[in-house]
Amino acid sequence: MTDQPTALDLPMVDPLPPATQKYFDICQDKLGMVPNVLKAHAFDIAKLDAFTGLYNDLMLADSGLSKLEREMIAVVVSATNRCFYCLTAHGAAVRQLSGNPALGEQLVMNWRVADVDARTRAMLGFAEAVTKASAEITEADRQSLRDLGFSDRDIWDIINVAAFFNMSNRVASATAMAPNPEYHGQAR
Repeated sequence: MTDQPTALDLPMVDPLPPATQKYFDICQDKLGMVPNVLKAHAFDIAKLDAFTGLYNDLMLADSGLSKLEREMIAVVVSATNRCFYCLTAHGAAVRQLSGNPALGEQLVMNWRVADVDARTRAMLGFAEAVTKASAEITEADRQSLRDLGFSDRDIWDIINVAAFFNMSNRVASATAMAPNPEYHGQAR
């Protein structure tokens, strides 16, 4: 008999501070749920605020990378790390943002078979390299992205999105964080 992972059970602050409750209410209205990753961090509001602040900056703020490109990076990193939570949540985001359910599934299963252009393929390969061996990234790797039209700021954003999801994947996997069931049926 194999041991099944049991998620850490850290209780949310009760009651939630008004700003946190408002944020959760916005999630419920926009997404139809409060993502479990937010609930998991809500045992310590300072940690939740730090997590959401960085996430919102990297994934939603102005960038030379589109929201879809950033979600694609999240999926490739999560696939490399085999993070069930993030593959489920961000695979759903790729399906939704691209309007292409097959693309979301391709990225989850094997990003190399995804129907993407050379520029996107290079970005995803770079994100995978950051995940597998960031210390081995060279100027030639960065220059190959520049040659495809990425600015140094874009490269910074690729690296930071990849790094954020490497951290997030490890927390989600090590705590046995389960994705919200709603993600499984989204944008199919």
